[in-house]
Amino acid sequence: MPDISNDLVMKAAHGDMAAFEEIYKATSGFVYNVALRITNNSNDADEVTQDVFVKVHKNLKSFAFRSAFKTWIYRIAANTALNHCKWRGRREKGNVEYNPVVHDITAPEGAIAEDDKEDAEKKIALLLEVLDPDQRACIVLREIEGLDYRAIADTLKININTVRSRLNRARERLVACAARGRKG
Repeated sequence: MPDISNDLVMKAAHGDMAAFEEIYKATSGFVYNVALRITNNSNDADEVTQDVFVKVHKNLKSFAFRSAFKTWIYRIAANTALNHCKWRGRREKGNVEYNPVVHDITAPEGAIAEDDKEDAEKKIALLLEVLDPDQRACIVLREIEGLDYRAIADTLKININTVRSRLNRARERLVACAARGRKG
């Protein structure tokens, strides 16, 4: 996600719709990808993305520059996606809809063939599906988005030790699932 200048944030916070549109264009792909990785469903990711930008627009005036704008957007996107997963889980009583379409896994140009890329995307989506939403959020923010433990803790507003334990449990579960997949 590109850096967003404080000046642009201030303009948008004071009602400049062109500035808000610029923020949206610069961050919407990132927000969608975070939402998609956490919800594992493209329709849900679309809905979460819309919700995130409604929240951003509504709360932009209260952004106090105590953290980076990028961290603030991460926090809103991750928490909105987690809440959506929890709401969907209650609504569907644990049924998880699988959608194999996962967007924007980046690799160096020409590094893998298109078929291999699609296969890798499907495997990632399947693996993420076995995690609960809290574990999935931590894995996505750490392994896909590259945040450090402190940034994840700040983003999700949880203790850094909680980040460590969720990542540990998620990795153990992913390894167990991968091992089962190789055996059978």
